Amino acid sequence: KKVRSCGGGADAVDSEETAETSWVLGDPGSGFVSSESWKLAPMLALAIPLFLFKYADQLRRKKENSSRARSTEEEVPLEKRIAYKVDVFFSGHPYAKLLALLIATVVLIASGGIALFSVSGSGFLEALWLSWTFVADSGNHADQVGFGPRIVSVSISAGGMLVFATMLGLVSDAISEKVDSWRKGKSEVIEVNHILILGWSDKLGSLLKQLAIANKSIGGGVVVVLAERDKEEMEMDIGKLGFDFMGTSVICRSGSPLILADLKKVSVSKARAIIVLASDENADQSDARALRVVLSLTGVKEGLRGHIVVEMSDLDNEPLVKLVGGELIETVVAHDVIGRLMIQCALQPGLAQIWEDILGFENAEFYIKRWPELDGMRFGDVLISFPDAVPCGVKLASRFGSILMNPDDDYVLREGDEILVIAEDDDTYAPAPLPEVHKGFLPNVPTPPKYPEKILFCGWRRDIHDMIMVLEAFLAPGSELWMFNEVPEKARETKLTDGGMDILGLTNIKLVHKEGNAVIRRHLESLPLETFDSILILADESVEDSIVQSDSRSLATLLLIRDVQVSNKQPGCSIYN
Repeated sequence: KKVRSCGGGADAVDSEETAETSWVLGDPGSGFVSSESWKLAPMLALAIPLFLFKYADQLRRKKENSSRARSTEEEVPLEKRIAYKVDVFFSGHPYAKLLALLIATVVLIASGGIALFSVSGSGFLEALWLSWTFVADSGNHADQVGFGPRIVSVSISAGGMLVFATMLGLVSDAISEKVDSWRKGKSEVIEVNHILILGWSDKLGSLLKQLAIANKSIGGGVVVVLAERDKEEMEMDIGKLGFDFMGTSVICRSGSPLILADLKKVSVSKARAIIVLASDENADQSDARALRVVLSLTGVKEGLRGHIVVEMSDLDNEPLVKLVGGELIETVVAHDVIGRLMIQCALQPGLAQIWEDILGFENAEFYIKRWPELDGMRFGDVLISFPDAVPCGVKLASRFGSILMNPDDDYVLREGDEILVIAEDDDTYAPAPLPEVHKGFLPNVPTPPKYPEKILFCGWRRDIHDMIMVLEAFLAPGSELWMFNEVPEKARETKLTDGGMDILGLTNIKLVHKEGNAVIRRHLESLPLETFDSILILADESVEDSIVQSDSRSLATLLLIRDVQVSNKQPGCSIYN
């Protein structure tokens, strides 16, 4: 900044030069005071001590960390620390082995090239090329002349053999690991519109057989089984079935249905139907596992294309699974359904063969299909519209797909309704024009009266209270139900009451309790076997966890009863197992 004198002239010029000279020489006088920089002095005075304090604190922390590291390093030997670092590196990086092999190869070629360059008269690039040939082919060093080049070439060739041996080991391990993953069923299934079975049980064989028969009309299909078993064991067990799958291929994968990654591995979101099998455990454990599988299925982000059928073991656990799955799933309590079918077969001799034909795919079975040309037609006319099928119900679109069995003849089919029929196959029936019907009069056939019956239960089931209530609804008053098993009488009443049955409320049947073992002949001979109209041999609750043991016990009971009847020359009654 220039300082001018009021007088002007030479004095002014001298004053200006003097001020400039004073600023250039760094005079701490008027040059600094006259500037506006003095305003930053308080800020600098506060910032400098703060900066020094922070710097000293960082030095102190760094010193403490280094002292801790030194103390830790002093406790662990150097070779162990190096081994730990190497182990962490190889464990945390999937391609660490290949990278280490590449680095070792480059280092060997470079060091060998430098050594050859120093002991031979060839150029550096030529020495690197020779080093690579020695690494790639250990026999190339035989042409070397001179003590020094031969020593270096032998060393490089030895390192090359070690490198290639390591590479072959890595390649062999990678191939073995891939083959093992294929053998153990860890590869992904790339399928669409397949049937997915989750779990493994003794029912799987018959299930696969029925699915193969069902897919026969379309030339076969694909069934994928996901279970917590080894893939080879599953394929071996399926191969032991000795059944012709008629074009249907069965693919097995090892994994847990409770893990989303394993579910995605079998393309769960692209399956047209998902079947969850009950495990061979007690009822509560099996149903708890089924509940967890349903939770896993509902967590699939890609969504599910097909419907889900879940096999339950206990009727009391069914509402909980439906609460979790909602409209997405259908439940089948096989244990209770079989019990009710046994009651129906006992009351109607010959019904067992009909159920076997309808519920299997060998003969006629149920089919549900939509026929748009039947919209607006009365169900009475639908009954005579199918010459090769028997309509027996309607799947109502207005009630979210609920089934209405045997609706009134005046029910009019609406848009979206599907017809439930019994037919030989899904492609063997179709609606035809209404035939000409001649009206007539139905004969007045009186309903035959019901007579009291006497039924024997051999064994104890978990759902025996439900079977008793079914008998209570169908039998005539004065009927008797004899219960022969090893459960004490007081314990029976407690179990029946816990199941929700009012023993004193039974009006049509009378319970007669007998305690004994159904596989001991003298216990069976104490029963009046000749007086029973029907004998039901139940899979006993004590051995229901083992299907083989349960079937063996039921078979032994059947043979003993037949032998007692033959020995006493009694007329054979209906026996259901």
